[in-house]
Amino acid sequence: MMKVLIATDSFKDALSAKEVCEAIAQGIQLANPNIQTIVLPLADGGEGTLQVLMAHQPCTIQHLEVCDPLFRPIEGHYALSKDGQTAFIEMAVASGLELLTPNERNPLQTSTFGTGQLLLDAIQKGATKIFVGIGGSATNDAGMGMAKALGYRFLDNQGNELSPIGANLSQVQKIDGSQCQRRVALQTQQIEVKIICDVNNPLYGTSGAAYVYAAQKGATPIIIEQLDFGLQHFSNLLHQQFNRDFSSQIGAGAAGGMGAGCAAFLNASLHPGIELVLQHIGFEEYLKEVDLLITGEGKLDYQTQSGKLIKGLTQMAEKYSVPVIALCGALEANPEAIKALGLKAAFCIQTKPVDLPQALQETATNLTNTAFNITKLWFRN
Repeated sequence: MMKVLIATDSFKDALSAKEVCEAIAQGIQLANPNIQTIVLPLADGGEGTLQVLMAHQPCTIQHLEVCDPLFRPIEGHYALSKDGQTAFIEMAVASGLELLTPNERNPLQTSTFGTGQLLLDAIQKGATKIFVGIGGSATNDAGMGMAKALGYRFLDNQGNELSPIGANLSQVQKIDGSQCQRRVALQTQQIEVKIICDVNNPLYGTSGAAYVYAAQKGATPIIIEQLDFGLQHFSNLLHQQFNRDFSSQIGAGAAGGMGAGCAAFLNASLHPGIELVLQHIGFEEYLKEVDLLITGEGKLDYQTQSGKLIKGLTQMAEKYSVPVIALCGALEANPEAIKALGLKAAFCIQTKPVDLPQALQETATNLTNTAFNITKLWFRN
């Protein structure tokens, strides 16, 4: 019996990873009910990472009130393993872009403070290993808000405390850790913090957090320049404070500089998200017995090569000579890029010109239809 592994990310603003996989599986079954489909929702550090990790380790959900990216109270949550030793935190829960309406999105004004509250709660509950997925953020504050929740203070040249938002990165003149006993607690308790990055960009510059990602968070070109200047300034302060340059570390620019912030303030290690997730769920075991891997994400473009899920899957699938086909809502990668990703082919699921709201509404149907046609062609039945 032919076997197809369906392992996709979510299609942002349309379907969860599980829903995407199920829609594709439906199309395959319509084309050939004799094909066995294996549904495996995935995430690379962004939205949905928490659910993926939880599915492979018994956990309890911890609920608490935290701040959203604009400091408004919301109910947050994270997962704690049954033995209380391991916490799984998803940044998007408290600091995610989807928590804001399009009109509210402005990385000058948003903060990672709520994610810091989740971290603090996990530390206080005794977790000794913490995984943090930092994709899908609405922020560009280099983790300043997160650090504020842990006890750090950020002062201007007059000694006044600044709000931990992107607009104030360039105004910080001093990082005050004197009241941050939690930093000492992290060291003495030997807490291991692993950051799951969904991209590998540096902190600043033309390939950095602001220039590559701030626009999708609501930034104008002028705001992008302001944020990049702030990230450079803040990076210099981190270097002075911790005697280490975090700016060029792989993943430093993830989530608006949250990668660099976690490395600095939490002594965290940064890991390519898809590699860590695939290792955690034992993905290689699935590849050993399948004939085709179908994956996908909302948009396939140049960012896909910067540590995103699809690139990670094709690299692992190559070890087992499993061909990989990708489905996407928007295909902006040219043939050379598709080949460089290691894909056999990539397909846009759109069937006609439509506006974005209609495209999002029709995502499940279009996934099913495209999977049907691919199955008929690939397996020639």
